[in-house]
Amino acid sequence: MKRLAFFSSLSIMFTLFVSAQNKMEQDREAIKQMCGCYEVEFNFAETFEYSDDETYTPSKVKHDKGLEWVQLVTDDQNKLVLQHLLIVGKPDAPHVIKHWRQDWLYENTELYTYKADNEWSYISLPKSHVRGQWTQKVFQVDDSPRYEGSATWVHVDGRSFWENNTSAPLPRREYTKRSDYNVTMRNNRHAITQDGWIHDQDNKKVVRKIGQEDVVLAEEKGLNNYKRVANERCKAAQDWWSSNGADWAKVRAKWDRVFMRKQDLKLNAKVDDKPLYTHLFDKDFEKNEANIDRVIESFISK
Repeated sequence: MKRLAFFSSLSIMFTLFVSAQNKMEQDREAIKQMCGCYEVEFNFAETFEYSDDETYTPSKVKHDKGLEWVQLVTDDQNKLVLQHLLIVGKPDAPHVIKHWRQDWLYENTELYTYKADNEWSYISLPKSHVRGQWTQKVFQVDDSPRYEGSATWVHVDGRSFWENNTSAPLPRREYTKRSDYNVTMRNNRHAITQDGWIHDQDNKKVVRKIGQEDVVLAEEKGLNNYKRVANERCKAAQDWWSSNGADWAKVRAKWDRVFMRKQDLKLNAKVDDKPLYTHLFDKDFEKNEANIDRVIESFISK
């Protein structure tokens, strides 16, 4: 009887292991389905406001469109890196802009969570807290950190989605215009669709001060719809990455070394009156390791 019980336990463990491996592959395929060429619709609208200030002015409704190539940069078993490249200008004279990046890490226990005012806290989670989960790490155009969160991919009724709530800096469309709040509490939902995927957001605009409770100034709805089109339409971005990808690998490697310090992080908004992306995108900036190390370190507040 003991032998039967032993083999029964082994059988159950093996079944659970196989099931977990199958689920992980489903997750990986869902993430990789976000790669490719897309026509994108960006839509944002403020939905509720809570300010006591009678002069409060809500953000204008935003509708924008673009053509975007999502490049699969890294395809490891426990890590997938997706680089977004925006294509603007006329079809016969396209211009490529390095856009945001998303890294996906399986059962990752180390995160940099956003506090406020360009500060991130390093946290280490117990393995049990992230079992079966994927961390999405989102980075700015200069590969500096933006926001991170861990959650489980769900596959049910033919649908695949991932949802998480986390703090983040203000989006570019807001921080150049607004200074009355300093944190975006982002509820992000990535869902795979028949013709692409959607990035569904329900965000809170938060005033955060040390030692005080968060104050929600307003809420907004965001819906970015990625509709898959022929990869040939994004050839300009593919060519751009072939020419520039190695340089940006050096930038990512430098940031990885910063994150390996496992310390809280505060970044300066500007150095020499210029933000980091301006330094790195300068056509005269040579992206060798020494220059990249120097300029990124200059933005890290000691």
